[in-house]
Amino acid sequence: MKGLEISKSFYEEFGAPMIKEQFPELENKLAFGLIGSGSECFSYDDEVSTDHDFDPGFLIFINDEIDDDTKFKLERAYAKLPREYKGYTREIMSPVGGNRRGVKRVSDFLKEKTGTSDGNLSTYDWFNIPEESLAELTNGKIWRDDSKIISNLRLKLSTFPEDIKLKKIAGELLIMAQSGQYNYERCIAHNEFGAARLALFEFVNAAIHVTFLFNEVYMPFYKWKFRALRDLFWPKNIKVKSELNYVPGVEDDNLVEMPFEQKLEGLLSATDDKILSGKIKMDIEQIARLFVQRLKADGLTDRDEMYLEKHAYEVNNKIKDNDIRNMNILVAV
Repeated sequence: MKGLEISKSFYEEFGAPMIKEQFPELENKLAFGLIGSGSECFSYDDEVSTDHDFDPGFLIFINDEIDDDTKFKLERAYAKLPREYKGYTREIMSPVGGNRRGVKRVSDFLKEKTGTSDGNLSTYDWFNIPEESLAELTNGKIWRDDSKIISNLRLKLSTFPEDIKLKKIAGELLIMAQSGQYNYERCIAHNEFGAARLALFEFVNAAIHVTFLFNEVYMPFYKWKFRALRDLFWPKNIKVKSELNYVPGVEDDNLVEMPFEQKLEGLLSATDDKILSGKIKMDIEQIARLFVQRLKADGLTDRDEMYLEKHAYEVNNKIKDNDIRNMNILVAV
């Protein structure tokens, strides 16, 4: 079973009855679920994930109307729930609660993830909050929230505002152009293979971010980026030349279809010699072409050229808010 399933089962078997019996007057004022940090909150957990911070517990969310004395009683009742469940041991909870499980005020959780206690974010906030924190605020599942004390906030913060999204796309497209389409080849020409690898990293990282932005999904912590890419609906696959069949300067219509995230992984693990760099450059241009097609389909550019820098400024010009549009194009990167 996945961690989310285990936690929900534990809540239904022990948590829900405890609330019903001991706190019936609060039952419809609380929210219950599992969100936040940890691979299980993204459903990315596997056998390896259980070696640390894997807890069958759950979260009880309360609002600021509930006083500290009642919060303490809820924490104490939660701490008394069974320690062992389905072969897993819950972390020992202190009288004032724990970090990932137990009782949390919604305002405290929002403060932890966004820096604000009410979810009202300024332009500065949207540009500076780590995106993985927004992913942790909106991941997982809320199983019950009769009063919508956190569900409405999660919905409100589920995606970037349009102008913020466009600013981020514009900046990352510029990074893709500078790193992959320009500097990678120049680094190879200078025999600066370490710098070329850094350029590839910048290109791939920017391409990943734009992909999440196109899918209107927050990008998670870096170790889960490639895992999360597999769940996105665009793009699923890309046709590329096989590395084994690549011959410099020879056109070949025999393309191999592979998952998009696998193509990006291949760029990071490719050899930076002067022969294979031609194939890498070709793959970079094909990825750029894919992104240009998406930009045109979304009405964000009408240019046909493949160099992404021009498209970056086209996207920036689509921003409606004058202040955001006139900021440095890289402000959100």
